[in-house]
Amino acid sequence: MLIKEFQIVLPISVEEYQVGQLYTVAEASKNETGGGEGVEVLVNEPYENDDGEKGQYTHKIYHLKSKVPRIIGKLAPKGSLEVHEKAWNAYPYCKTVITNVYMKEKFSITIETWHKPDMGQEDNVHGLEGIKLEKREVIPIDIADNKGISPKDYKEDQDPTIFKSEKTGRGPLGPQWQGELADNPNCPHMCAYKLVSVDFVWFGLQNTVESIIQKMERRIFTHFHRQLFCWIDKWHGLTMEDIRRMEDETKKELDEMRLNDQIKGMSVEG
Repeated sequence: MLIKEFQIVLPISVEEYQVGQLYTVAEASKNETGGGEGVEVLVNEPYENDDGEKGQYTHKIYHLKSKVPRIIGKLAPKGSLEVHEKAWNAYPYCKTVITNVYMKEKFSITIETWHKPDMGQEDNVHGLEGIKLEKREVIPIDIADNKGISPKDYKEDQDPTIFKSEKTGRGPLGPQWQGELADNPNCPHMCAYKLVSVDFVWFGLQNTVESIIQKMERRIFTHFHRQLFCWIDKWHGLTMEDIRRMEDETKKELDEMRLNDQIKGMSVEG
């Protein structure tokens, strides 16, 4: 098992992020859906577990085909390139489990996220112990660092070093933006602590594939949070009622787009 904790600092409050995240998930799903591929929403409903935890439960299927690493595409039987994502969003904590029916217990990705009103100072926000704590690697992600962005992924209208919000006045983000944010306690800020545990049991390929998946998750987190910030004028001021209504509409749109649109979105080999 490969364990990495990605820490993403944002010039957004924890309360704002809840709406911004859900808006961006819905919009980003549209950008990845078409040609029989993309996102299918099976369930999106409130839940309460035996411990009294309440939140929103979602179950999605990602139809991948052209979006998996080539090494997996060559090995995978036809029809096996679908992953199920089950998420329990009890914000500010969220847990997501990704599995594959064909691989069964031999493959899983677990993403646990805490959203905290800090600058990434928490040393062990997930309360890891023993071997898990030893194996964990902490990786900060700077959404304004364009050096790590693939030319295939770069979009000028999603560049935090250029974007300036008309609604909030935030941005553009300069090279020292995090230090400037830390020096001004009145500016909204937060950190998303994303603990990603990847388990791929396949003799001879485990380390290679687990590393590929972790690199893919880093790329997805970076791209997603750049979008979230640069789309702030689209979602800032929306209510949770607005978001739930939008999610219902998006589910219908995704079903139509998978059937009628062309393949689009990020390939894994980017």
